[in-house]
Amino acid sequence: MQFTDLKSQYAALKTSIDARIQRVLDHGQYIMGPEVAEMEAALAAHTGARHCVAVASGTEALLIALMALDLKPGDEVITTPFTFAATAEVIVLAGCKPVYVDIEPDTCNIDASLIAAAITPRTRAIMPVSLYGQVADMAAINAVAQAHGLAVIEDAAQSFGASCQGGKSCNLSTLGCTSFFPSKPLGCYGDGGALFTNDDALAKAAREIRVHGQSSRYHHTRLGLGGRMDTLQCAVVLGKLERFDWEVQRRQALGRRYGELIDASGAPVQRLAVRADRDCVWAQYTVMV
Repeated sequence: MQFTDLKSQYAALKTSIDARIQRVLDHGQYIMGPEVAEMEAALAAHTGARHCVAVASGTEALLIALMALDLKPGDEVITTPFTFAATAEVIVLAGCKPVYVDIEPDTCNIDASLIAAAITPRTRAIMPVSLYGQVADMAAINAVAQAHGLAVIEDAAQSFGASCQGGKSCNLSTLGCTSFFPSKPLGCYGDGGALFTNDDALAKAAREIRVHGQSSRYHHTRLGLGGRMDTLQCAVVLGKLERFDWEVQRRQALGRRYGELIDASGAPVQRLAVRADRDCVWAQYTVMV
């Protein structure tokens, strides 16, 4: 069984994706071409966020978010131990210390009720992960963050398109970061990612950081990195956006069907709970045995 059937998806979207790619080949602006800004505007509109900043990968999005917050060496970032390595990796790369808070056993997302006890005078941010396509309890996490003056960075690599408590994943906290790795719910044909925020200053910082800290050509105002998403990959995302809402609906319908079949089978497996105040885009359908 294929993890993700990208060939069938491409066959369905071939005309649009091919036309998008050909347009880039014709104009030749492979770095920061017009499709980058077009994709950013479309994704910002999809989430409701004021700003979307296209970057080289989901990992780069998380690192740039930490850099935009201007965290200092030794600062602590609370996160979950049950995630891909990149979540903690970027915290260490930013010179900070990851502090782990356990997960809810039925959702596998960070347990918001345990976060406050992990806060110290060095804590600067909380980085929950929206694992398998379901967002963590962002209302509770944001309330703890607000009470302690902390930023929240949603690692939404697996949850683009999901809804939670009346909002969209990537527009539920200080910063939201997602990935367009090919197997993600909205994927490109290589590496790519995006950072979302409603904070003008953070968006400006992120845009500068992704181009080696440049505020204008060869004018470097801060430490940055080579974190741009190339134009061809943005073109692929734009082609896929045409039926993305339908794909999310299909993922959710299939997720419900899997759940019904598992429940009816009496198999000794535990499936993930989906909370009543949110949905899941099923980046993966995961069971526990």
